[in-house]
This record gives sequence, structure tokens and C-alpha cells, in this order.
Amino acid sequence: MSRPFDLSLYLVTDEDLAGPRGVVETVRAAIDGGVTLVQHRCKQGTTRDFVATASALMEILRPRGIPLIINDRVDVALAVDADGVHVGQDDMRVAKVRELIGPDRILGLSAAMMEELTPDELGPIDYLGVGPVFATTTKPDADDAIGFDHLGRIQAAAGLPVVAIGGLKPEHVEPTLAAGADGLAVVSAIMAAEDPARAARDFTDRIARYRLR
Repeated sequence: MSRPFDLSLYLVTDEDLAGPRGVVETVRAAIDGGVTLVQHRCKQGTTRDFVATASALMEILRPRGIPLIINDRVDVALAVDADGVHVGQDDMRVAKVRELIGPDRILGLSAAMMEELTPDELGPIDYLGVGPVFATTTKPDADDAIGFDHLGRIQAAAGLPVVAIGGLKPEHVEPTLAAGADGLAVVSAIMAAEDPARAARDFTDRIARYRLR
């Protein structure tokens, strides 16, 4: 059984957007605002840099009980004892990832189209990252925007927890959750914010209010 996780506010890191403040300090502030899970995505730099930052993130996240997911790199996840791995449609097949990381770590998969939801792809994973809901500039090779209706159709067909991603801002909390998503994955709205803690709290406050209705 995989480690427990909460997709409510899923932060995806970005070194460029963090700027001089850096990824680690941005994440430190964001978790004070209520981030429930962090995916570390390293688009540039060496493997040594990736491992060093991931290790520093583990030091601040594990005591708080917040899982760290590594984007794409199984080797980095194993090196730092991260809580899981997230892969895309063009990355290593999820069956092989599951074989390498074992049954206890969290495994996520990106999906944008219904035809990607095959039993072979869904079987080994714990959650789906679905999007982009809106056009996004943080991932140049992202698919076309899918919108809330298509998000809802994928969520209904998947039978797994779903986190929505792609251009999401606090005002999108209600329609995202209403479409059936379990949470929102956010990059620029937190990583580039002047105050990451307040930016995260803008999301978590709306999520809490929606769930209390």
C-alpha cells in the first residue's frame, strides 16, 4: 500500500520562478500556507544539483508529514528516499516505475486524453495529474487546454484520485473541485508569488470553504 497523501494543494516547483529566493525557501514558506504535497521538478542543472535540492526539501517536508514527489527521475527519488515519483506519457512506463520504486511509494501519472486511461496505465498508479485545464507557460510541451468539462469526464472515467493542473489560480478552486478533482496542482501562482505563504493560503482557504458547504 502506498504512503498516505493529500492532493488538496499540490505544489510543483520551478527554479526559474523561485528566483533568488530559491526553491527550498519558497517551499518552506508555501507549506506554512497549507501546501499538502510537493513535486520537485528540475528542468535544468545537474543530477547532483537535483539530488541536493531534493534532499534539502526532504529535511523540511518529512517532519511536517508532507510527501515529496520527484518528477520523472526514479534514481533521484530513490537516492533521497522521496515519497514518490510522477511521470508523464513520454517517460518511463508506469509498470517499470512501480517495479523500481516498490509498492509503498506514491506513483502519479499525467494525462490529458481519455485514450490514455488504459488498464495498463491506471493499474500501477495512485493518482492522475490531469491538464492543462488552462494554457500554461511553465511547461512548453504541454498539451492543449482541456477545460473543466473534460477534467470532469476524465475524473469520472479514471476511478482514481485526480489533481488538476495548468494555469490554476485561487478563483478556480470552486469549479475545479466541482468538476470532481481532489485538488489543484499549482506552479506559478505560488512559486512566483511575492509571499508564497499568503499565496498558498488563498488556495487553502477557498478549498476549506468549498468543502464545508
